[in-house]
Amino acid sequence: MKVGFGYDSHRLVEGRKFVIGGLEIPHEKGLSGHSDADVLIHAICDAIIGAIGGGGIGRHFPDTDPAYRGVSSLRLLRQVALMAEEKGFMVNNVDSTVVLEKPKLQEYTDRMVLNVSHALDIPAGRVNIKAKTNEGMGFIGRNEGVAAFAVVTVREKGE
Repeated sequence: MKVGFGYDSHRLVEGRKFVIGGLEIPHEKGLSGHSDADVLIHAICDAIIGAIGGGGIGRHFPDTDPAYRGVSSLRLLRQVALMAEEKGFMVNNVDSTVVLEKPKLQEYTDRMVLNVSHALDIPAGRVNIKAKTNEGMGFIGRNEGVAAFAVVTVREKGE
């Protein structure tokens, strides 16, 4: 069993879609980034890549590569799951937290869990997604951006 930790943050900007956990959520601003800027999925990808000793997400999906412009981060997550499989591992579980002031995500987390579990081909009961505010503090509290944290465990296939 191995453990990986992931973190990501993106600025909130005008004129972009707000995508978290593979869902487009109504909001007056969206997240800035090369791909769809799904901060939650990026943190999960980073955690998996870390658990398998593969560096970080930017090493595999650089923001200088036009192939990833506007791409769905769920597609990247599926590729990361395949990378883990190629190294002889499978994702065991995911625990994650999105930190933002608004919008409230509680009504969306069940669908996000399904999106992540499908992309990783694991049972939904092995994926946990929470949302927290930053109590008005820092860049998150000022509604300038969103951050996400993820911890994953991977295990060798066949165990």
